Amino acid sequence: MAEQKTTNLRLGTIVLVLMLAIVGVAAVAACFSVDISEYALVLRFGRVVKVVAEPGLHVTTPFDRVVRLDRRLLFSRLPRSEYLTADKKNVVVESLATWRIVDPERFLAALATREAAEVRLADAILAEIGAVIGRYPASVLISTDPAQSRYQLILSEICRQTAEFAGPTYGIDVLSVDLRSLSLPEQNLEHVFDRMKAERSKIAKENRSEGELEAKKIVAEADREKSGIDADAAEVAARIKAEGDSEASRTYATAFRQNPRFYEFVRTLSAYDKVIDDKTTLFLPTDAEVMRMLRFDSLPAASEPSPPAQGLSTGADLLLNDKPKEGVQ
Repeated sequence: MAEQKTTNLRLGTIVLVLMLAIVGVAAVAACFSVDISEYALVLRFGRVVKVVAEPGLHVTTPFDRVVRLDRRLLFSRLPRSEYLTADKKNVVVESLATWRIVDPERFLAALATREAAEVRLADAILAEIGAVIGRYPASVLISTDPAQSRYQLILSEICRQTAEFAGPTYGIDVLSVDLRSLSLPEQNLEHVFDRMKAERSKIAKENRSEGELEAKKIVAEADREKSGIDADAAEVAARIKAEGDSEASRTYATAFRQNPRFYEFVRTLSAYDKVIDDKTTLFLPTDAEVMRMLRFDSLPAASEPSPPAQGLSTGADLLLNDKPKEGVQ
């Protein structure tokens, strides 16, 4: 009996431990945590029974399943697509969509995963881009004039129409749609580049012509100013030269009045200095008038008075007559 009781006690302990383990595992399985960047949807037999958006630790039944969805801001880069504008111009567009999940239950029912959402959203956005661009000419997309460009209006219209469709259908809020690049198809690029080169060449020729005309105007104005400056300088130079000549004439006249004979002597010697140098040879008669200043005849005695000068004086006469006499104060 004692052995049977011991066996029963051991079996009861094992059963109790197993039950506690099962309860612990069930309790752990029933608990789940929710991050601030996600939604948690509690599914029971495939049907959503609760949507948890508050971060923290939550409890559910063990046989419920928890599906998590990203509640952050998401970006989708859409594939390149070619569209036809209202003026029959082909443009290639690369776009970027910004979106987030606002209705987790509808999103799970319609799409379930982010990959499926990006595919469906890309189809919707590309369709709206084609519909909107088809109503406008290409010039309003690429014009640099703010008065003609309607780029922002087109983007707003694409985003609004996409959001009106994606919200009730997929539970997605489309925040913005941006056209990252606009380009031309490869077969049109060469023609467009040729036309751009021709336009730039025309503009360059016009600019060069305007530059040459402006250069001629500047040169003509500079020449006119130079002529005026030269005329003014010539007038000033002529006035200064005339004043100098007048002052020189007054100086010469004063000097001539003080000693006309010595003045004549100095002027004659100056003429010799300009005419005769070490490379000049003159053959003149001894009585040549031009050489009178170089004639030094025999000097008279000191006691004898010098004869009065007749006409032009010789060099000896000037030297003797201009020498101070002894005893004369």
